[in-house]
Amino acid sequence: MKFGLFGINTGPCAAPDVMTNVAVAAEGAGFESVWTGEHVVLPDPQEPPSPAPPLAPFVHPFTALAYVAASTSTLLLGTGITLVAQRNAVVLAKETASVDQMSKGRLLFGIGAGYLNQEFQALGIEFSERGARTDEYIDAIRELWTSERPEFEGQFVKYKNIQSRPQPHQAGGPPIIVGGVSNAAYRRALEKGQGWYGFALDIETSQTCIDALKQLRGSIDRNNSLGELEISITPRMPLTNDIVKAYEDMGVDRLILLQTGQNEEELLAYVDQIATDYIR
Repeated sequence: MKFGLFGINTGPCAAPDVMTNVAVAAEGAGFESVWTGEHVVLPDPQEPPSPAPPLAPFVHPFTALAYVAASTSTLLLGTGITLVAQRNAVVLAKETASVDQMSKGRLLFGIGAGYLNQEFQALGIEFSERGARTDEYIDAIRELWTSERPEFEGQFVKYKNIQSRPQPHQAGGPPIIVGGVSNAAYRRALEKGQGWYGFALDIETSQTCIDALKQLRGSIDRNNSLGELEISITPRMPLTNDIVKAYEDMGVDRLILLQTGQNEEELLAYVDQIATDYIR
């Protein structure tokens, strides 16, 4: 089992020194990866399904990961998740390629379609188009990552006679890990991704999602170049040995843990506790 740490750009980790110290401690403790969350804006006042108070800080994911990359050497850097449909695909291809180059190939590109209508309204993007945009943007981004003469024409993205360098350090670009528990997300992961990510799930829901992915797999023409679908889950409950074993038995490859702690001292203690109990 690989272990990641969620929230390296939010809460106490929104402070740059805390962000760095927690990431360095996680790398030293044997964590495989750290992960950002993303909300460009939050509804004020908070209302469902918004996950956080309106003044909760979320440092821009790629800014945070580039900052962390400078202080680490082996730690993988994951976006958990990037709200692809809220972005310009060409700019996002540049951001991801740049972080992958600067980190020497350590980016894990977690993506999702988004679910807060208020964010899309603030950005002037039609909420109902988010799934179609996400699918198309993946293809448009990969074209810029990999092609010597990139060209693309879709409903939302169109370009030719351009170049965008640097391309990613990783051949083919960073692994794309698709988040979400809808049928559309499962299909997207199987058709276009190297991985699937389920956030804040209990054991029963995790099993339901994995079963749905397995059932859908038989009807999807998956490109062999994507490899086996890697499964990442953030459990909503504290870890125990029984919980870790249950996820191992399900075939989960990575647990991305929610941080517990209100300050740097508590966060560092949590990193050390997880390392002692489950990693070392």
